[in-house]
Amino acid sequence: MTQPTDTLSALRDSPGEITPDPTRLAAIDLGSNSFHLLVANYQDDRLQVVARLGEKVQLAAGLDDDGMLSEEAMSRALDCLNRFAPFLEDIPTSRLRVVGTNALRDAENSQQLIDRAEAMLGARIEIIAGREEARLIYLGAAHALAESGRRLIVDIGGGSTEFIIGEQFEPRALESLRMGCVTYTQQFFTNGEISEKRMRQAELAALSELANIRRPYLKLGWEDPVGSSGTIKAAAAVLAAAGDAPEGVITHEGLARLRKRLIKCRHLDKVDMEGLKTDRARVFPAGIAILSAIFEAFDLERMRFADGALREGVLYDMVGRNSPEDSRLKSLEMLARCYGVDTRQADNVAATAKTLLNQVREAWDIDEDQARFLDWACWMHEIGQAISHSQFHRHGAYLLEHSDLSGFSRPEQRLLAFLVRAHRRKFPLKEWQALPASEQTSHQRLARLLRLAVLLNHSRPESPPEVPRLEAHGEALHLTTTSSDEPGLMATDLEQEARYMTNAGFELRVETVELRAAGRSQ
Repeated sequence: MTQPTDTLSALRDSPGEITPDPTRLAAIDLGSNSFHLLVANYQDDRLQVVARLGEKVQLAAGLDDDGMLSEEAMSRALDCLNRFAPFLEDIPTSRLRVVGTNALRDAENSQQLIDRAEAMLGARIEIIAGREEARLIYLGAAHALAESGRRLIVDIGGGSTEFIIGEQFEPRALESLRMGCVTYTQQFFTNGEISEKRMRQAELAALSELANIRRPYLKLGWEDPVGSSGTIKAAAAVLAAAGDAPEGVITHEGLARLRKRLIKCRHLDKVDMEGLKTDRARVFPAGIAILSAIFEAFDLERMRFADGALREGVLYDMVGRNSPEDSRLKSLEMLARCYGVDTRQADNVAATAKTLLNQVREAWDIDEDQARFLDWACWMHEIGQAISHSQFHRHGAYLLEHSDLSGFSRPEQRLLAFLVRAHRRKFPLKEWQALPASEQTSHQRLARLLRLAVLLNHSRPESPPEVPRLEAHGEALHLTTTSSDEPGLMATDLEQEARYMTNAGFELRVETVELRAAGRSQ
């Protein structure tokens, strides 16, 4: 197979505005326990915090046994976002990112909340995968740490706990485990009772989760264990207030004493310690059980707390987006290498798609972000051939949707996967109709442009072919080609494509003008 050198270069040259020094940025972290808002100015490679807010929403507590979010939990979430909204009034949506984590990943009806929240904020909400959450947490924590060396970063959230080993700003290992202070409170402290037995049950469950990563993490090793976010910050504050550890540090001995103090409280309603905020008290024992298991599994003697977590990581990641440093480009480069992309064909399809897009961009109101994803889909559309030529569009879509792609949110992977799935044969109506209603129009438009670009390069030419004239009238497309001889393969392909579109409920009208006639009319 050809080496993907040209394609990798093309990926880095994909369309999009580079914004190296945005003035005002904002991130909202829709966590399973808390929602956080961070507004900051970015200057000289540093964030200058303008506003920082956090509220305990306990979204994960609103999930029932069927994975459905209750209306009460959604109301708490929307009320919180309504209080965040005034801080976002002067921030363009291009400089705001709203990310959802474990509870929204798990909720079967998360789209209901997302639709209502997006209408309120006027911004898109991105559900991020566990390892992407871990990567962003590491990015935020790494910027808060001046020291070099290999670090273990631990972040205990409401529904999941992230573990990252990294050096400088590069993670070496990323993992997200399904254990959090809210979900463990529900599972092991259901009636509020705190006992040695319940604490140990929670710890054993956490140790079982940790068994999957313990050996490879210990083998990779680290010099500096660091904790971020609420549970670890609260544990450090309680230990410092009791004189059981230096400020900002958790020790093995101090953690053991804290564990005993919690058991003596006997009930979640009676957890009241200096340094512990009231709104965290009920989920604190479960968080300490998870933290105790982490110390046990990794043989830790101490861990220090560091500011900088998911929301800071989101802002730093936003600064690098749509630039050569965009982490999404690295993920696509990896796929191109792994699956042996035919770079010449990918480049030709991308060039053709760009020309087609430019002809209908205004009529279809296609923005830079959408153009970027069409561009990327052109380079990724054949990756499924590494599995099998038969149904390779389905294989490629599966790879794009289910791979861990750093930098991509779940909606972004879903868009890329849909475009690859839809680029040939029958238009996938079922998959298209399963998309959120707000995305259906833009996604089918991009897919139809990709289909035409692939079709026009069906013969796999040495260079991009001459692109016909394309016009958009509403959702209907009118393609005008020129021909100097009898209808051939291209005409047959276009006729078939028109039938595919008709069957899907769209219109593609193909008109062929003879070259001699076209020349006389000029």
